[in-house]
Amino acid sequence: MGFAEKRGNYWRGRYKIEDGKYGTVADPTGAVVKFATKREAKQAADAEEVTVRRGTWRDPDLGQETFGEYASRWYEAQDLAASTMQNYRRHIEEHLLPDFEDKALAGILRADVDRWEKKEKAVYAASSVKTWRSTLHLIFEDAIDEGLITSNPAARRRGRGKRAGRSRDRGPEKAITDPLGILLTAERAALLSGRDDEFVAVVQKGYTGMRWGEIVGLETEFARPDAFRVEWQLYELDTGELVRVPPKDDSYRTIDSMDWLSALVANHVARTKPQPCPCHGKTYVYRGLGAARTGGHQGAKLVDVARRAEVSTGTVSNVLNHPDRVREDTRVRVELVIAELGFVRGGTTSEHAAHWRRNGFATWLFTPAVSGWYPKKAPQEARPVPILGEPWPGIPARGRGAAARADACWLPIAKSLTPHGLRHTHRTMMEDLGTEKVLMDERMGHIDGSVSARYAHVTPGMRKRLMAGLTEQWEAALAARRALHPRSPVSALDRLLQTGG
Repeated sequence: MGFAEKRGNYWRGRYKIEDGKYGTVADPTGAVVKFATKREAKQAADAEEVTVRRGTWRDPDLGQETFGEYASRWYEAQDLAASTMQNYRRHIEEHLLPDFEDKALAGILRADVDRWEKKEKAVYAASSVKTWRSTLHLIFEDAIDEGLITSNPAARRRGRGKRAGRSRDRGPEKAITDPLGILLTAERAALLSGRDDEFVAVVQKGYTGMRWGEIVGLETEFARPDAFRVEWQLYELDTGELVRVPPKDDSYRTIDSMDWLSALVANHVARTKPQPCPCHGKTYVYRGLGAARTGGHQGAKLVDVARRAEVSTGTVSNVLNHPDRVREDTRVRVELVIAELGFVRGGTTSEHAAHWRRNGFATWLFTPAVSGWYPKKAPQEARPVPILGEPWPGIPARGRGAAARADACWLPIAKSLTPHGLRHTHRTMMEDLGTEKVLMDERMGHIDGSVSARYAHVTPGMRKRLMAGLTEQWEAALAARRALHPRSPVSALDRLLQTGG
């Protein structure tokens, strides 16, 4: 039987665990319970001894390992994809340890987790906080499996809290665009980069729904005449390293391609002649931009001068190196454009990075293309993209005094659109065409676990109708773009406008 033991001005309960070993009644945090009376201490000790005899007793010292210690041990025991490991590490280090690191596992209560969640939601998006709480929940579940705690304080109880319906954690509306928006965005991205690569990539992303990592990681061998095979993606770690990993959720798939899109990508590969990258030894369809071209501060490039002067880059090069080989009126026109754009010879680099960087692409190419604004980046505030209005739709002015030299700026296409928003756009385009769900899921790499999906299968007729519908959307977008202006400074688009696509 248990017994009460006098300790100064309070009583504590003692109970037998095994021969020669006694325990002291403690609360869930492991702190000794101080009873006001001998009777209360004795009753609590008897109750603990009963749990020992039933085999349900657990050592209160087990839960005294701190969350920080256990989280570190838990993380080291995981053996997951590099991208998942990076996400777990970020969740733990940036959002969980600041609040729970020094607390004992058994001392973390549901109220502590709820307070943490409320504090995080005041700063971060609800969807992000939900993800971090899921990681916390997973850590506690594994601690339960190890017998360190008996319940999960991060578990959500059904039917509790505010009755706010599904709008409670609703995120902002996802921005999408239409086929013409894809085309205009692709054109502007190419004008900002000074090459056609971004035009081809944005169009491909908009008309296939491929994820960003799948586009960056598309190897030339998987760009086939009638389809694109998704076998790998390149995932960017916080260290800057790009790792070659399977597609998200193992969504290996073959994405049917329209004839015009296959030709666009094939012509791009033939023109750029990609070589194996130094980081993976693989040959990729797309390459990145040189370091000097990934910021909003870069100077004018040779191609910008050529586009503005309506001559070839070879003519500009001759003006710079062999002016005697160029007609006088052409030379004067090129020299005026050089002065107007602030072109500095040797101020740019022809070297290209092996791959795009997600942040650089989104910040300095995609976002300015869809919004018409460069984002805020210290020491500069957000500002409109300064452009020279001719030839249409305008050539971005670069270098010092760019804003003073500019005579126009771009209107927004889809202000809040992100690269991932093109994936949502593609799904919406398929919905608009009445595409069967089973084909949409296959194309997007989604898995439908419903019973009805087990009996639905993709047919050649479905594929043919989708290819025809997407081609019709593309041709309509080209016609609308041609109605705005029959030519484009982007050579890949200009050829399409001239040949009818």
